[in-house]
Amino acid sequence: MELYTIEPAEFNRRFAFLTQAVGSRLLGKSDKVELSLICLIADGHLLLEDLPGLGKTSLAQTLATAIGGSYGRVQGTPDLLPSDITGSLILDTDKSASRIHQRDDGFKIRKGPVFANVLLCDEINRTPPRTQSALLEAMEERQVTIFDETRELPDPFFVIATQNPVDLDGTYALPEAQLDRFLMRLTLGYPDTDVFCTVLRDFGGRRRPGTSTGSEASATGFTPDHVLDMIHYAERLPAGEIVRRDIAAIVEATRDPDRALLGASPRAGLALLRAARAYAAARGHLEVHTDHVRVIAPDVLAHRIILRHPPVAEVADAQREYILDILRRTPTGKRRL
Repeated sequence: MELYTIEPAEFNRRFAFLTQAVGSRLLGKSDKVELSLICLIADGHLLLEDLPGLGKTSLAQTLATAIGGSYGRVQGTPDLLPSDITGSLILDTDKSASRIHQRDDGFKIRKGPVFANVLLCDEINRTPPRTQSALLEAMEERQVTIFDETRELPDPFFVIATQNPVDLDGTYALPEAQLDRFLMRLTLGYPDTDVFCTVLRDFGGRRRPGTSTGSEASATGFTPDHVLDMIHYAERLPAGEIVRRDIAAIVEATRDPDRALLGASPRAGLALLRAARAYAAARGHLEVHTDHVRVIAPDVLAHRIILRHPPVAEVADAQREYILDILRRTPTGKRRL
């Protein structure tokens, strides 16, 4: 029996369930919820760049609950150490415990919050560069090294990092190598008036510790293995020569020396293909088309670009407009939806 094999109808059912479960908490943001799930199914990581209080933490918590997975959280501060994320060695005082995870030197590993299916790194740009780099191995290799031991992370492993684009005092800008590890960058934005009134009605009471969000997952038995099924299904969707050449043309067009100091890398092209496959699967299609690529491209490519003369206060908008302009100017193949 082949591992992680599901039918298109079952994929669609699971995706609809996750969209409803997460969307029931993040009201009025169905498009952002779908993109976040597409990022998860593309086996990537998500960067949320937005103002405080717009639901970034709720998105991460509810998504972890919806997939029946474990949840970890790291609050970015200037004194955060790499071991606060990955874990550390502590003295083993329980001599009667199983020796499976014991060391000969009398210490044992205390796992950090990174050992979770969904990890929220809140205000990642407030952590110093040394601590930011501790996430690199975890995000790319899906493993961490604690002193002299290497431990694999849970599968699936999904990092949601947030940063405030306005309050930049005392922050450390993410380097390009770190930004390139995020498959997508999204903004949630403010809810409209009607949605905000609904939020005030449904969530205006005192929050109780331990209140579950997305309890539908436990009732239906949704597990991280079901997500692995979806990831494996999406990565096998066929993408023809026209799609591959379209991705290559878009990525190469970002390297305009007159407008950009840094364009998209080959890794960005691979990320765009993975995202397009997940987007096609989420739309119920059995193969990838160029339209899938072009719809998802701004969310995948914009944060990887360094413009020559960006506006000081609207860098993200300028990056996105740069990608949209490339999509308008770059011809595509004939086979479209």
